[in-house]
Amino acid sequence: MANPDSVCISSVPWSITKDPDAGLPEKHPGKWDLLLPPSHSLDFCSYCIKYLTFLWNLLFSVLGLLILAFGIWGLLAKESLVSERIAHLGSDPMLFFVLVGLAVSTVSLAGCVGALYENTCLLKFFTGGVITFVILEILGGLVLYSLRHQLKGSLQNTMLEAVLRYQDDPDLRFIMDEIQMGLQCCGAESYQDWQMNIYFNCSSPGVQACGVPASCCLNPLENGTITNSQCGFGALGMEEFEAQSIISLGGCVPQLSRWLRGHRGVLSAYFVFLILLEVGGFLLATKLLADLAFVRAPGSGTCLAQAGNSAGPTEPAAAAPWAAGDQS
Repeated sequence: MANPDSVCISSVPWSITKDPDAGLPEKHPGKWDLLLPPSHSLDFCSYCIKYLTFLWNLLFSVLGLLILAFGIWGLLAKESLVSERIAHLGSDPMLFFVLVGLAVSTVSLAGCVGALYENTCLLKFFTGGVITFVILEILGGLVLYSLRHQLKGSLQNTMLEAVLRYQDDPDLRFIMDEIQMGLQCCGAESYQDWQMNIYFNCSSPGVQACGVPASCCLNPLENGTITNSQCGFGALGMEEFEAQSIISLGGCVPQLSRWLRGHRGVLSAYFVFLILLEVGGFLLATKLLADLAFVRAPGSGTCLAQAGNSAGPTEPAAAAPWAAGDQS
């Protein structure tokens, strides 16, 4: 008579593979382990797209963080965040760098982490951010093109604002100096615009009265290295034929308008190149999302199972030796 215990033991299929995760709590990737390494495998092409997307977004993440750090440094260096100057924060050029750097770094980091950990939520957030950037850039380009004839008036108002706040805002002073030295111009429409500045006005009691900034001078550098900050002193009180040998008489608005018209093709090429870069990142992330959806699809496991079964029938598992002895 067979032993009941041996019958129970022999009825257990010995060909069943033990599951090392048996008895452990079920995982929920959508809730708790979003950043755990993926449990599925991609093909070689998908892996190339995955790491190319990661490197692509890593580059833009570093660029965005650098822009953000530069903007924050500018705000802190000028003490623009103190209570006395917080009212003028909206007109601070450094705020533009902060906002752009924050947006670029946030979206790029989402794409970077999403590609590395194959997280579809972060990848979808990245693609949505890229679409938003592209739409805003295209709309901005169309608005600028449609208002190109009115830009001269806006440019003139901006230049006059820079003339008025030349000593008060280091950013505007730096931009104004670069424009005046680069285009060999002075003021908005003419060098006499500096009469509007309270420090350069001829009625001012300071040493800069009736003068212009050194960036207006034809030769602002002494010996090619040191800036002569006094080269424009007294230029507003001179006659034009006398002043033209020292400073540039023409305004920067006409010069800047001619420069923009002459470099319109180059600026358009830069704009198109930026759009293509963003579209390239979008296409990589979209392809990676499609590959992840295919791998995680329920049918992919069935195909693998059918491929395993096509190798041939498995041999039946041998019975336990003591069970065979008891049955005999």
